[in-house]
Amino acid sequence: MRSFHFSWQGILALLLCLAAIPALPLLAADAAPPVSSGTTFVIFILIAAAAALSFMRLSADLSAATLFFGAHATAWLLLAGISGNEGKAQLSFFILIAASWLLAWRCVSVLSSMRSHSTAGNYTLRLLIPAIFGIWILIIWEAVTRGAGVSLVLLPPPSAIGSRIANSIPTLWIDVRQTILTAVLIGYIIGCASGFIVAILADRFAFLRRGLLPIGNFVSALPIIGVAPIMVMWFGFDWQSKAAVVVIMTFFPMLVNTVTGLAAAGNMERDLMRTYASSYWQTLFKLRLPAAAPFIFNALKINSTLAMIGAIVAEFFGTPMSGMGFRISTENGRLNLDMVWAEIAVAAIAGSVFYGIVAIVERMVTFWHPSIRGGQT
Repeated sequence: MRSFHFSWQGILALLLCLAAIPALPLLAADAAPPVSSGTTFVIFILIAAAAALSFMRLSADLSAATLFFGAHATAWLLLAGISGNEGKAQLSFFILIAASWLLAWRCVSVLSSMRSHSTAGNYTLRLLIPAIFGIWILIIWEAVTRGAGVSLVLLPPPSAIGSRIANSIPTLWIDVRQTILTAVLIGYIIGCASGFIVAILADRFAFLRRGLLPIGNFVSALPIIGVAPIMVMWFGFDWQSKAAVVVIMTFFPMLVNTVTGLAAAGNMERDLMRTYASSYWQTLFKLRLPAAAPFIFNALKINSTLAMIGAIVAEFFGTPMSGMGFRISTENGRLNLDMVWAEIAVAAIAGSVFYGIVAIVERMVTFWHPSIRGGQT
């Protein structure tokens, strides 16, 4: 028994294979074309072989590769079989999707336990694990919507959304340029920069700190759907009003986090700076701002998502004939839900890229901080 290493995911995947046998066929009798018996046999073999090999004490690399291939090859065969037969999947189809998902779960568990001796290997693992998670969200989404025949109005499958994105690139680019490259970026830069400057002033002058922070908490609680129409009335229907909403949403998170970070330096370090006869500004730049860097970057990461939300929601209340919020609102009224989801997908990707860029810059700037060094071990 020492040569085997059982996992509950693999055992459950095998049990699901056995449960799927009496529930065959995969598709309804009137499906055209039906999944052939040969393809069905290959699906069972892939799941059983991947689960069985994962029980053996193989190297982590080989075990993860086997599970990865078995899970994704099975999912590809199942989704290919449902193409053109939407709504005709039988119980066995969903059981086998669940079995292949368990293999992917086991694959992620194996990858999570691996440690690479190279920086490139660690970055690859750090990207591969969430990528597998994301892929399987899409696979399960595709299998459920197409297998159960869910209406496109209720929830289109990822394949339909991807097709819409590919066919609407010019329109999507116009919306991205209007919303992200103008309103979001300009509002983000102004809001974060002004919040940082005011935080320095609040740290220098106690009356500002005591007066601004309670107001900041109050303004942060204001509903965006109440602020956005006012900004449209003040600054017009173009991107300036959306940038103003983004400034409001990003200013106070930066203010609060920076003020908190400036107070994070220890008393011993401050006393040491005093013994060196350091001025306020020398202490600020050489001790307190470096200590506050994780707090500042935390605010930048929070604001990267808040800025996207603020600009898109603000476009619901008045905008030129372009913009992501405008497109979502108008296409939803026309029941073009695939275009709505395409805009949502593009916004999610852009927001993730924005967040990732800030996180990479944080690692480059604060590589010396224990929180960053601890995360790289």
